[in-house]
Amino acid sequence: MAHFTKPAAGSWTKNYPELGTGPVDFTDSIDPAFYEDEKAAIFRKSWLNIGRINKLPRVGSYFTKELPFLNTSIVVVRDSEKEVRAFYNICRHRGNKLVWNDYPNEEVQGVCRQFTCKYHAWRYSLEGDLTFVQQEKEFFDLDKGQYGLKGLRCEVWEGFIFVNLDDNAKPLEEYLGPFMKGVEGYPFHEMTEVYSYKAEIGANWKLFIDAFAEFYHAPVLHQKQAVKDEADKLIGTGFEALHYEVAAPHSMVSSWGGMAPPKDINMVKPIERELRSGLFGPWDRPDIEGLDVLPEGLNPARHRAWGIDEFEIFPNFSLLFWAPGWFLTYHYWPTSVNSHTFEASLYFVPAKTARERLGQELAGVTFKEYALQDANTLEATQKMLETRAIKEFPLNDQEVLLRHLHTHVQKIVAEHRAGAGSNGKAN
Repeated sequence: MAHFTKPAAGSWTKNYPELGTGPVDFTDSIDPAFYEDEKAAIFRKSWLNIGRINKLPRVGSYFTKELPFLNTSIVVVRDSEKEVRAFYNICRHRGNKLVWNDYPNEEVQGVCRQFTCKYHAWRYSLEGDLTFVQQEKEFFDLDKGQYGLKGLRCEVWEGFIFVNLDDNAKPLEEYLGPFMKGVEGYPFHEMTEVYSYKAEIGANWKLFIDAFAEFYHAPVLHQKQAVKDEADKLIGTGFEALHYEVAAPHSMVSSWGGMAPPKDINMVKPIERELRSGLFGPWDRPDIEGLDVLPEGLNPARHRAWGIDEFEIFPNFSLLFWAPGWFLTYHYWPTSVNSHTFEASLYFVPAKTARERLGQELAGVTFKEYALQDANTLEATQKMLETRAIKEFPLNDQEVLLRHLHTHVQKIVAEHRAGAGSNGKAN
């Protein structure tokens, strides 16, 4: 494995002196009081990605998103003017959940002309206006214009739908900043074949981000993804990424891509050779516009060995670009201080042949395998952190994004507590 040039400061971490280089306190992942403040200070104030525009293909298309850790449910719809809107999923009459099927806590999607409450049949337009009240004359001076669905901030960036529960939040484009502007123009819209996974993880949401935000672990934890000889080489030489960058509150890591295709065909398993696909996705780049000249923000090291960029969009959304021409998303939705729901989706250009389809299937199951390998360590980490036997841990230069995540989260919660006049802190 090649060792790549570090920045002038001598290390990636020292390039961001505000992060320091000392051990990092991980009680932010085990303290219930911290978790409650984290929800209020971060998740109720940040832009949250809840999916892609693919889920709303035409007028009347809708889907719901459950956010139980914020005690709410939302419905997202493409209205009659083809605009994307988001509403709290609550009827204005008696507070019943408006959009659901057989089980109130399950997410649903579909197409409709209007929303009708199951309880008393109040109806709402796709724009959220109250249009019909059952036995309206039984009410007292009811002005339907005052009882439309309650909306929340909803904006779309490059086909990604974001919502924000804070009415006073800065615009999404400003929140993402120049950092994410550097990837605009990537042909997301061409990649509409989607493979999705979802799992309940017994660990704090930040710990799974930690697992994906460094590749230091790859030669050890994922060694069986390669044939034995190649795994032995990786163990012997270790791993370094091409580039790390912090643009608070976001960050990214750029890494090599030596497996798509491999420099030596014998590095990979027979099925990967046959289908020309595997850990880094299908080897053959799809024939679409937009991949020959990539946006400036991708492969910032401009290295010929580039294979993947992972952008950590604060607080809980990861966007990964793979050199062969596909992308992947991760979401980490808290459910308690020591649990979260992990969602992952792989996006490909639709296959034109059976071989291409099988290659995408292989990439999907290979991803599931290495994600499970990462997830398998998390509950053990969570359990041992909860012993509080050790609170601070040393992080190396390749763990700069972990250092950034934990220090940034702790900073926001500290500011929130100071503003609320609270003297409480994680312990």
